[in-house]
Amino acid sequence: MISALIGVALASSPCPELVTALPPSSLYEQGDPRLQADGLIVALKASRRLMRFDGGRLVDGACWAMGLAMDYPAGPKRVQGDLKTPEGWYRTSDKPWSSYYGAIAIHYPNENDAALGRRSGRITAAQQRDIEAALRAGDKPPQNTPLGGEILIHGGGAETDWTLGCLALENDAIDTLRNSLPRKQVTTVLILP
Repeated sequence: MISALIGVALASSPCPELVTALPPSSLYEQGDPRLQADGLIVALKASRRLMRFDGGRLVDGACWAMGLAMDYPAGPKRVQGDLKTPEGWYRTSDKPWSSYYGAIAIHYPNENDAALGRRSGRITAAQQRDIEAALRAGDKPPQNTPLGGEILIHGGGAETDWTLGCLALENDAIDTLRNSLPRKQVTTVLILP
């Protein structure tokens, strides 16, 4: 019943006002303290929306259309070149040297991606350890493993799906997002299916 009500709320409004109205997912629990963080970015892949929350509330006007990968293959990113966008909890950092407008780096792969990659034989135990060590240190994990990397939130347009796995916004939207983030360089993003 609750999930049906959440679905109705999302259908009638492009973005939920509260994180408690996000669609149910195995990627988070309602009591997860990360949902109440200031500077939280939430991407809903299915509805092509990217939002910014502070303290569990949608920041005024912080709901934007988002483009994804060409031909939008469903499911989470698993390997380099699969044209998929990751799903899960990630940290972010600035990437001013990117050729993509206003780029914010997503720290993909996360610990869960690395564990799955190791179990499936896609990466070695040493690669998994390197990914986990970088994440513990608050650094961007290695981007050159078979899992892929260089996933960004960037400008360039949101009208179509055209990226290689990144989340694309209109240039004015990425500017607004960047200006709304806390002064610290690292924030949290939750990417949902």
